[in-house]
Amino acid sequence: MSGAALGLEIVFVFFLALFLLHRYGDFKKQHRLVIIATLLAWYLCFLIVFILPLDVSTTIYNRCKLAVNSSPAESNGSYVTLAPSKQKCFKPWSYIPDGIMPIFWRVVYWTSQFLTWILLPFMQSYARSGGFSITGKIKTALIENAIYYGTYLLIFGAFLIYVAVNPNFNLQWNQLQTIGIAAANTWGLFLLVLLLGYGLVEIPRSHWNGAKRGYLLMKTYFKAAKLMTEKADAEENLEDIMEEVRKVSESIKYNHPLRKCVDTILKKCPTEYQERMGRNMDDYEDFDERQNSYPSEKSLAKLHKQVIYSVQRHRRTQVQWQILLEQAFYLEDVAKNESSATRQFVHTFHSQEPENKIIQYFYTPTVEWYWECLLRPWFYRVLAVVLATFSVIVVWSECTFFSTKPVLSLFAVFIQLAEKTYNYIYIEMACFLTIFFLSICVYSTVFRIRVFNYYYLASHHQTDAYSLLFSGMLFCRLTPPLCLNFLGLTHMDATISHKKTQPTAYTSIMGSMKVLSFVADGFYIYYPMLVVILCIATYFSLGTRCLNLLGFQQFMGDSEMTSDLIDEGKELIRREKRKRQRQEEGENRRREWKERYGNRDDSTRSRAVHTDQKESSFSETNASRPLSKYTRSNGRTERDRIELLQDAEPLDFNADSVNDDPLESDSGR
Repeated sequence: MSGAALGLEIVFVFFLALFLLHRYGDFKKQHRLVIIATLLAWYLCFLIVFILPLDVSTTIYNRCKLAVNSSPAESNGSYVTLAPSKQKCFKPWSYIPDGIMPIFWRVVYWTSQFLTWILLPFMQSYARSGGFSITGKIKTALIENAIYYGTYLLIFGAFLIYVAVNPNFNLQWNQLQTIGIAAANTWGLFLLVLLLGYGLVEIPRSHWNGAKRGYLLMKTYFKAAKLMTEKADAEENLEDIMEEVRKVSESIKYNHPLRKCVDTILKKCPTEYQERMGRNMDDYEDFDERQNSYPSEKSLAKLHKQVIYSVQRHRRTQVQWQILLEQAFYLEDVAKNESSATRQFVHTFHSQEPENKIIQYFYTPTVEWYWECLLRPWFYRVLAVVLATFSVIVVWSECTFFSTKPVLSLFAVFIQLAEKTYNYIYIEMACFLTIFFLSICVYSTVFRIRVFNYYYLASHHQTDAYSLLFSGMLFCRLTPPLCLNFLGLTHMDATISHKKTQPTAYTSIMGSMKVLSFVADGFYIYYPMLVVILCIATYFSLGTRCLNLLGFQQFMGDSEMTSDLIDEGKELIRREKRKRQRQEEGENRRREWKERYGNRDDSTRSRAVHTDQKESSFSETNASRPLSKYTRSNGRTERDRIELLQDAEPLDFNADSVNDDPLESDSGR
């Protein structure tokens, strides 16, 4: 079992990262290099979080062995026995042999740093480039990242010159490496505290509000109003871009040198626009450079970039609108079924996707009613209380982890109590729950935040390549300082505990921060205390109120703008609901018509065909050729009339349609 735990976690984390990437990315449409780079970045970050508890338990065992070796001892099998006190140092079930973890951490850390600082920024520019060739995209990416890379080289070069000129500094390569790691971790810790302060409050509060049916429904109406505005803006933007593409396609003819670029742009357009532009083309007309002014390749590359962005945004808003409609319909069904006397959950609309038979067998309407109307609100409340308790412990430990005598950090107290009894299962579970909760608070904020339309992680395969790569960059920059912060909370970092004990393999890779004393003794200790201020600001929704004042509508219960958007979203959901009801009623009438008159039409058609065959045979033997032609054409007319009668459906008058809006009735007619 010495390396089995490490191997199992490596495999499990890979499939976890693959599952999340499949939820947000699109393996079929996005470039393979983008998928591989994002998967590698997510995988390495998740791997650090899952493997670090094993490193802690292995380090505790190694410390016990050092203590045993420094005193008279006897070796016995898988543990070492102290002679005077008869103390036993049992091997943990997940023990990792010496020499494996340092190599493992070194490969994982430096690969993630290479991704976040060099490869992923380059691939971001490459993915957003509108170039028509690989060389053109690489050139554009290098130009866009020249300032980005040049700034780092300038700072590093100035630092090297300062060290070389100043005789008081005698830095070696290991110290330079430690300074680079410290600089990267300082930048990551600055962003980490901001995201952590938001997640510690918002995650428990979101689960508490999840138990409020009215709250969720009102927020869904609010989202519907905002999403409809974004959807209309995306459709208008797509129409404008397609109009520019149409003009370019008409001006650049088939024998123009840039026609290949235009064809590449047309392939990225939606199918209906491609067909419309294909019908209006006249490829038999030659171009004349003297008479017409044609766009340059640079302007076509810019147009190509705009087409990719507008099509992706339009597709994303369409999918999100359908998902939001299903969510709103379901919440309205829950509100209606709460007062149901039969205690069976009744859906207004049937699911459009086929459900699993096993789920249908166990998750019956009665079970669904008890879960949605009774158990789920209480489950969310209990979960919110547990998460809030974890948040309070984290905030307290962040403010007191620098105190070693007495030990005030609760996480350090738990680990030290378990270390005395060498309960490795408890140590690993406590470490895993702690770092897992910290990771959820930070990573969930990364998945929730939205920077206008440049960075946005949308589920159901609607995230663009730029946002996927940007999320990989954030994960790689946030995970190392997150793990160092966790080791500080548990006093497993010698810099915090001030003990001359064996450090963890992860800390040994980071190097001693004593090279930069103002960072090790100042910034790393006192800056995490700002999480208290950020939690208070998040609790009172100060950021939401500031965004609302700046014109970015946010969901606030005491705002008049929020009430107006809720009413607007409620009306939009009501219209979509009526539209879907009319569609289902039409399908039901059509199905009933076919079931009722389908057999009669089939028998009528068979009799007509039989009569036609008899008349045709009689005309061939006893009548002339014109009479035969007339008889067959009459038979075809009879068959056409029967087929038209079969496809017809009865007219239906719906009294509810009188109260509908005039615009909807016109569109229906």
